[in-house]
Amino acid sequence: MKVLITGITGFTGSHLAEYILANHPDVELHGTVRWRSRMDNVLQIQDRVTFHEADLKDMTSLLDCLAEIQPDRIFHLAAQSYVPTSWKCPSETFAINAIGEVNLFESARRVGISPRIQIAGSSEEYGEILPDELPVKETNPLRPLSPYAVSKVAQDLLAYQYFKSYAMHIVRTRGFNHTGPRRGDVFVTSAFAKQIAEIEKGRRAPVIHVGNLEAMRDFSDVRDMARAYWLSLEMGAPGEVYNIGSGVTHSIKELLELLISLTPVEVRVEVDPKRLRPSDVPLLVADSSKFVALTGWAPQIPFQQTLRDLLDYWRERV
Repeated sequence: MKVLITGITGFTGSHLAEYILANHPDVELHGTVRWRSRMDNVLQIQDRVTFHEADLKDMTSLLDCLAEIQPDRIFHLAAQSYVPTSWKCPSETFAINAIGEVNLFESARRVGISPRIQIAGSSEEYGEILPDELPVKETNPLRPLSPYAVSKVAQDLLAYQYFKSYAMHIVRTRGFNHTGPRRGDVFVTSAFAKQIAEIEKGRRAPVIHVGNLEAMRDFSDVRDMARAYWLSLEMGAPGEVYNIGSGVTHSIKELLELLISLTPVEVRVEVDPKRLRPSDVPLLVADSSKFVALTGWAPQIPFQQTLRDLLDYWRERV
């Protein structure tokens, strides 16, 4: 079986690649990279993956890539995935996420292949959640509250449209928050962990800068999420959408306190106005019963272990 991961050098993409290599040795694994892609996340597996230079905004490169690989499965993870950047660069975010997906679908059609395709959506698509809508089911209205969220809604609906119009085997997942080793330092859990690691080594003052600590999120370990993504194409029905999350919420304040409990240093917390968003989703918790009933998936890694592994990751790198 030939498997292609777009965004393989990213956070979740690299963990998905490791999961596939460890659990499915029969797979011939491929991944897309751009000329400026950082390879840090895949150095440990680079001799077991075939990399192809391709850009979602360049359809010619995608055509060449798919024609060469002829993949049986595609995990589409490449995206502009940082919400604050989407406020600064909304057009670029939409071009990469929405138009880039159209280019991928059209390339598959023109090459004449019929792979199973997973579209990695986001819980951000739900946006504003009303109190009587918790936990969030797949049938909940989509009320996106950021340019990033709008771009993921576009991805989601385009995937459904291509399934209906062309009978393409596309499965949509809406992953709720996930974190762990290799998470970019612009994301909240990693930003906190990196600051703590730097404080431990005396490289910054004992102050952790934070944004909104009141938001409640449903966190899973990225390694559990990678396993779920594999199962989505193994068992998911084409055209369907599946929530993937732990069903347990943690406030940003709670996860900060958990990280602080893992360090011997004394720190204080200060709010940085630059880390606050123009609008934010106050509470997200997943109802993943549809996916669990289909696949038997359940999170296996405790949240405190996830945070410990993330902090250790940064301790090795700062």
